[in-house]
Amino acid sequence: MAILESLMVFKEHIAVGTFLAALDLGGTLVFALSGGVAGVKRRLDLFGVLVLAVAVGNAGGMTRDVLIGVVPPAAMRDWRYLAVSLLAGLAAFFWAPVLDRMWSSVLLFDAAGLALFAVVGTQTALAHGLNPVMAALLGMVTGIGGGMVRDILVTEIPIVLRADLYAVAALAAAAVVAAGHVLHLPSPPVVIAGAVLCFGLRLGAIRYGWHLPVARAPRPTGASVNRNDQH
Repeated sequence: MAILESLMVFKEHIAVGTFLAALDLGGTLVFALSGGVAGVKRRLDLFGVLVLAVAVGNAGGMTRDVLIGVVPPAAMRDWRYLAVSLLAGLAAFFWAPVLDRMWSSVLLFDAAGLALFAVVGTQTALAHGLNPVMAALLGMVTGIGGGMVRDILVTEIPIVLRADLYAVAALAAAAVVAAGHVLHLPSPPVVIAGAVLCFGLRLGAIRYGWHLPVARAPRPTGASVNRNDQH
């Protein structure tokens, strides 16, 4: 019986690992697409689009792996990450008109990548022994990494600093996964629920302008107002 139970646990562990690896590759794909589309819109050549796709697709996962001590990162050990990123870059370059007709294609791919990397980053951190709070924070960092790299490389203010419910959406997804771990709930449904929550929040923010309170600029002092009036 003990051997049978051990085999069942081992099979479950393998199944969960395969599920997370698939989500990780999915996140790499959609973030690489967002990077490739951004490169096409900036009129980069084929090499530039591929570089942007690879960098954006793998930035979040590599950051996660380095922070939890998994070196070399999965993106450096597994050829599939590079292959998926290059395929996404080629798709963005050669089928840019098709992708451009999609509703806010860069933002759509970015929302999907944010959701997938946030939940996978959190689950991976939990599997490596981080406490739920720190695992959720690492999941958020993993989610926002690709978008930050993309925006910096195309010389834009990172979307995490200017978008409505970006890092907060990633943190919400990560919190769902961390809470599921604390409550000993099955991983796949919890991970899917967290990803759907993050994706929904981002789409709602894009479509309806949901946002956190914004700081108000201080009013000018009376002296400065008077000086301006004199001019």
